[in-house]
Amino acid sequence: MQTTVQADLATRPGDAESPLLSYRDEATGERVDLTAHQVGVWAARSASLLRDGCGLGPGSRVAVLLPPHWRTAAVLLGAWACGLAVSFRPRATAGLPVLEPGGDRPFDAVFVTPERQDDWLEDVPDAPHRYLVGTGPGRLADVPLGWLDWSAEVLRHSDVTPDHTAIRPSDPASADGTTYGQWGALAREVAAMLDLHTSDRLLVDAAEHEQPLKWLLAPLSAGASVVISANLDPARRDSVVAAEQVTRIL
Repeated sequence: MQTTVQADLATRPGDAESPLLSYRDEATGERVDLTAHQVGVWAARSASLLRDGCGLGPGSRVAVLLPPHWRTAAVLLGAWACGLAVSFRPRATAGLPVLEPGGDRPFDAVFVTPERQDDWLEDVPDAPHRYLVGTGPGRLADVPLGWLDWSAEVLRHSDVTPDHTAIRPSDPASADGTTYGQWGALAREVAAMLDLHTSDRLLVDAAEHEQPLKWLLAPLSAGASVVISANLDPARRDSVVAAEQVTRIL
């Protein structure tokens, strides 16, 4: 039986505004729906955590080792709202160095799931500010010494959207030096390739598409809504498409 997880800012039944971002876990029945306003609130809180809690700003670098998830969207959008350069590494490296320009520079903050933090195959970078981001409902039951639970910490911070005037299109938005302007252009190109429009609702298999350019930036650039489906059974995909009124599948 499917249950609806009502996070502090999740959509309640009967809300007039349609969800911009939906997250479904087909294995557990967890579901979270966020409207555009609520996505913005979570992103603003995440930005405030990085800016006010960690003292980070343009020129700072953060590592995000998270799967497609509504919390991942909040972390990424919050980091970019502060003008940070993000290194998004979706897969394990088995201890091999991350080969990207500037990869030898230290990170100022790192975000990782508990599963990846404990995985011997992972080379989780160190940073002064370290956050565990759970992919299940609620807060984490066990947080190791030296780490903080993002779900708990983010609620301590303001939901006021940061001032973007200090961010320039030529500033690096990722650790490899790709700028905000370049990512924006790439997102629009991918949206055009996927034929995404404002009225579309995009279904994303979380296990197959971990690159945020495809599951987050491209649909947002087109004004499309997104359904992230974790543990999606291919045999049940058609029923998910019908239930969610999906118009495009990634």
